[in-house]
Amino acid sequence: MPGLLRGIARTAVVAGTASAVAGRVQRHQAKKFADRDAQTYADREQAYEQEMAERRPYGQAAPAPAAAPQPTMVDQLRQLADLRDKGILTDEEFNAQKARILS
Repeated sequence: MPGLLRGIARTAVVAGTASAVAGRVQRHQAKKFADRDAQTYADREQAYEQEMAERRPYGQAAPAPAAAPQPTMVDQLRQLADLRDKGILTDEEFNAQKARILS
């Protein structure tokens, strides 16, 4: 019986050690692959930016985003009326803003 227990204990130690080593190797490989993937992504991003810079004519900056269209007087008055109808603006506030828009 003691020989059987010794064999079981030895098997448990070997299996535990193998499991710990396998886990450590797996974590090391996962970190290595994550670092490699991050570097690949950074390289691709840099190559894309460089290609976009080369496509622009010399000395031309990147295009500015288009400005949002300005609302017309009618649109502004409709928005004010909606706010007044919803009870957000009082009649006095509505009239003051309407006068500001119309002047």
